[in-house]
Amino acid sequence: MLTGMAGVDTETPDVLWTPDPDTASAMAEFTAWVREHRGVDAPDYAALHAWSVTDVEGFWPAAAEFLGVRFHAAPSATLGAAQMPGAQWFPGATLNYAEHALTPAPGRADDDIAVVFAREDGLERTLTHAELRDAVGRARAGLLRIGVGRGDRVVALAPNSPETLVAFLAAASLGAIWSSCSPDFGARAVHDRFAQIEPTVLLAVDGYVYGGKRFDIRPTVAALQAQLPTLRATVLVPYLDPAADLDRTVPWAEFTGEPGELAFEPVPFDHPLWVLYSSGTTGLPKGIVHGHGGIVVEHMKALRLHLDLGPGGRFFWFTTTGWMMWNFLISGLLVGATIVLFDGNPGHPDLGALWRLAERHRISYLGTSAPYIQACLKAGLRPREEFDLSALRAIGSTGAPLSAEGFRWIGDAVGEDVQICSVSGGTDVCAAFVGSAPTVPVWLGEISCAALGAAVVAYDEKGQELLDEVGELVITKPMPSMPVMFWNDPDGTRLREAYFSEFPGVWRHGDWVRLTPRGSYVIYGRSDSTLNRGGVRMGTADFYAVVEGFEEISDSLVIDTTELGAKDEGALLCFLVLAPGASLDELEPRLRKALRSELSPRHVPDRFVLVDAIPRTLNGKKCEVPVKKILAGVAPDKAVSRGALQNPDALAPFLDLAGTR
Repeated sequence: MLTGMAGVDTETPDVLWTPDPDTASAMAEFTAWVREHRGVDAPDYAALHAWSVTDVEGFWPAAAEFLGVRFHAAPSATLGAAQMPGAQWFPGATLNYAEHALTPAPGRADDDIAVVFAREDGLERTLTHAELRDAVGRARAGLLRIGVGRGDRVVALAPNSPETLVAFLAAASLGAIWSSCSPDFGARAVHDRFAQIEPTVLLAVDGYVYGGKRFDIRPTVAALQAQLPTLRATVLVPYLDPAADLDRTVPWAEFTGEPGELAFEPVPFDHPLWVLYSSGTTGLPKGIVHGHGGIVVEHMKALRLHLDLGPGGRFFWFTTTGWMMWNFLISGLLVGATIVLFDGNPGHPDLGALWRLAERHRISYLGTSAPYIQACLKAGLRPREEFDLSALRAIGSTGAPLSAEGFRWIGDAVGEDVQICSVSGGTDVCAAFVGSAPTVPVWLGEISCAALGAAVVAYDEKGQELLDEVGELVITKPMPSMPVMFWNDPDGTRLREAYFSEFPGVWRHGDWVRLTPRGSYVIYGRSDSTLNRGGVRMGTADFYAVVEGFEEISDSLVIDTTELGAKDEGALLCFLVLAPGASLDELEPRLRKALRSELSPRHVPDRFVLVDAIPRTLNGKKCEVPVKKILAGVAPDKAVSRGALQNPDALAPFLDLAGTR
């Protein structure tokens, strides 16, 4: 059994937000609907969730019906096969994702606003649903002229902009398979992803804006054209310069020059919709394939029921096209919400950028990352005093565990009536396993609940369920948005090894989690980078909460160098990026005292090491496991793929320390 983690507080924490019983929500409507139409009496969310995971074959068809999923051919069953991996969802059903985003419905009338777009340099555009439908029809006609059809791959090196959205919806309408990378990805990183799936069409921009600077990426586009032999066409969007051109490309204006029919190819439930990628910190990124049906059902459930979004709602999440949150954000169209797209640096010209956006466009649900919230906290921002956030009812946070201080800051500096929606899931399912619900309170430092249909429990190393103790986060029942397959994995070996090798038939996600008696969850970080000192296990999130609570510390990385199975403990090393003017000599005694008192004496590092930057993946995650491998003597090229990093040069001090440079 896992030993208890230092810092685990089993006292009931403060309640920071409580549902208003007089405010109607889609979750409450669904609860009443299943009582009337399915005979399921769920007096509270816990009962509703219990039904959703014990009667999997009853819950998902009920959700699909309530949410208005549009089947062309009806399914013959809910689950043709129920095992993991290999669950077969809604056999016989056909549908199309793009049809759910573009068909007129509440919130999707011709004059309703579909998309609000803002770029950091002040460029803004708005598209009505009529304009979006026209644009998708034109892009669809452009793809047809190139010969794109069902199963062909359309890829994009493009920002979070309307053109990218339009191209995706056009591809999906044809049953083509989409994949995207952010334009700040380097040529090698893009090639490592796109070359695997042999694309037919590449959509690219001439450049992008970030942090007040403009970057021309046409050399990267030209390199990709030469390296992707399956391309039939490259479509160039003049994103920075209206006159931008590039050899052997079709201008966006020409590509979308002719009106086209807006039609939707009915495809099987598990027909590939898009390919997302693992971080690729070791070897090539794995191509994670999701199906039309799984994403439609999962995203409509999450957005309508958990986020309570619908017609009139304005949904924003800060993301690039290289992160699964882009795929989740654009699905706001499925439930009739207006989606707000932002491209640029959320800290430019200052950390007020996203709060100004929320004020200007009356955002009702603002999603961001835990590090952004932490940065606002450290900067002393009080958005409620500077901006009109009266439309804002919820803040979403993901990407890393949100600290208790982050929770308190939102309640205090943004608004006590704002629901704090800390969520955790993954690219693997393009969804959240645990998150929030409009009918569940928010407890300080905790994720409110498991998502409907997500059977989330904590396991010890023997596969026994734990309550109020820290264990491996596992999913014991299949979910529709679990990967259809990995690309180039014909017998499913890599898929099984990724999730099912530890506990056969059960999805092991790779996070440490504690399920509380309240039904809430606390995530402690990745289980493969856990700090195990003197038999006391601790997630790295606990450590960072203490260390990065110091104003003098901009970023940090903690590594336990103990080898797996070793009898003797290795060193505990903490790498620090200091704020300008800060001194480690002055800081270190206070830091050691805080770690000793707030975590445990065992979790005070043996050494603090100053570095210029912490290596991060292209999606912004700290490279804990790759750095641990490098320090253990693993060859750098086997420990991490440099092309998977935002800042490959940040590896230098770690290579020096290991003597491998």
